[in-house]
Amino acid sequence: MDNNEKTSEKITKWLLVGISVLFLAVMLLLPLITVITEALRSGWKVYVAAVTDEYTIKALLLTVKATLFAVVFNTVFGVFAAWALTKFQFRGKKLLTTLIDLPVTISPVIAGLIFLLIFGRQSPVYFFLMKLGIKVVFSVPGIIIATVFVTFPFISRELIPVLEAEGSDEEEAAALMGAGGWTIFWKITFPHIKWALLYGVVLCTARAMGEFGAVSVLSGHLRGKTNTLPLHVEILFNEFQYVPAFAVSSLLVIMAVIILVARSLIEYKGKKEA
Repeated sequence: MDNNEKTSEKITKWLLVGISVLFLAVMLLLPLITVITEALRSGWKVYVAAVTDEYTIKALLLTVKATLFAVVFNTVFGVFAAWALTKFQFRGKKLLTTLIDLPVTISPVIAGLIFLLIFGRQSPVYFFLMKLGIKVVFSVPGIIIATVFVTFPFISRELIPVLEAEGSDEEEAAALMGAGGWTIFWKITFPHIKWALLYGVVLCTARAMGEFGAVSVLSGHLRGKTNTLPLHVEILFNEFQYVPAFAVSSLLVIMAVIILVARSLIEYKGKKEA
């Protein structure tokens, strides 16, 4: 390689690095800095008052609640679905795979409208649920359903490639030696998928906390009752309460940073163990 080629390679490398850094600075660092500076613009006392406000606390608790339900449900379903799709052959396997990916292809707003039609007053299901005392639309169950739907594929999609790469030789050998289904899963399958499972849980958590579209349609924007943190930020912003809006937004930023750190640690430990 002559000097001209080396020079051209260096220029290309640093040009690509510069473009990447510029993109990250504009699209990620600048918005984060803006959120923090705007949140603290009126002083620490105003910030604390905004993040400890009654409605902010209720929105935070509802966000955590919906996230926990989504993570638990999708973890259980994701493990079972990934295990079924990779370890067994059955009719409808391709259809199940397609259905798992469906939430990714549908706009969250459209998903919210679909659930509104399914559980709204115009649906026969509505009167049945009312007799049972169950309210879905404009209530917490609707928010949980919407959050579960939009985070549906995250965990199973992390597990399926790992299980496919692992194969089924070890499980078959354990079964021939008389091991039961749960013993095979906990002793053989789970050690291989634990880091992928944790990574999927982190992605599912991040997506659930930031969900806006589907939740917005089903929540009814009832302050203190059905507002998650993203919806609460929208309400504050629409009321021209800019500093409180950015203060509440900073809570989402902090949670996102924590999740990012957890994701990096999981990736590091997973690669180290591998």
